[in-house]
Amino acid sequence: MIHNLLRRGLPALALAALPLLTTTALPAAAHTPHPTASSPAQQRVVHSTSAVGAPGAAGVRAPLPLFEAIDRLPVAVEHREGYKRDLYKHWNKGLNSGDGCDTRREVILAEAVEAPQVAAGCKLAGGSWRSPYDNLVVTDAGRLDVDHFVPLAEVFDSERAPWSAARREAYANDQNSPDTLIAVSAASNRSKSDKDPAEWLPSDGSYHCTYAATWVGTKLRWDLAADDAEVQALLGLAEDCPTTTVVYESAV
Repeated sequence: MIHNLLRRGLPALALAALPLLTTTALPAAAHTPHPTASSPAQQRVVHSTSAVGAPGAAGVRAPLPLFEAIDRLPVAVEHREGYKRDLYKHWNKGLNSGDGCDTRREVILAEAVEAPQVAAGCKLAGGSWRSPYDNLVVTDAGRLDVDHFVPLAEVFDSERAPWSAARREAYANDQNSPDTLIAVSAASNRSKSDKDPAEWLPSDGSYHCTYAATWVGTKLRWDLAADDAEVQALLGLAEDCPTTTVVYESAV
């Protein structure tokens, strides 16, 4: 996500309630926060920081061309046997355990284009968000999902060695990177499900370079493997993203 999320800060909290609005399409001309390959000034940069509870975090890496970043992905056959969603504990109390908001709501608050009002129990009213997968403006927080950019089932498939419970929880609630978690329309998240880029891409084609770079950066950050079909799909996307770069910091 090339938002201003390198440091996620929660919007100011207010208590008065606003009426919930509708979900509408955002005109393509307003799609400037998310870059395409057409302009060097709009290069995609994935920037990740070290994860809570992840030992041995390395320093920030220099920007990598997308092709080179893809080449750094370990390639391995996926393994789904034994997967259960509850292996990845979420949502926990978030970055601020005293704000009454769990990780999911903290991400929603941090990614608001227009801040919602927040009542006791972190109940949200009003506000607006842009869902990058389908280029929609969402004005009802109840119509948002917080997506694990690399889905939990895909993470399990791609673990190079079985993770500890603490590491899985750290991934599932990772707000130390602006890329691991993303607020999107519920419909687009359900469409994506646990699919990788060989099986699903956002309906907004102008987001594909960003999507590929964020996927690769997240996998590199967490030392996750990719299978052959996934790598080939990513390489195909990279053909159309010559100015796209990836910057990540390892969580291992």
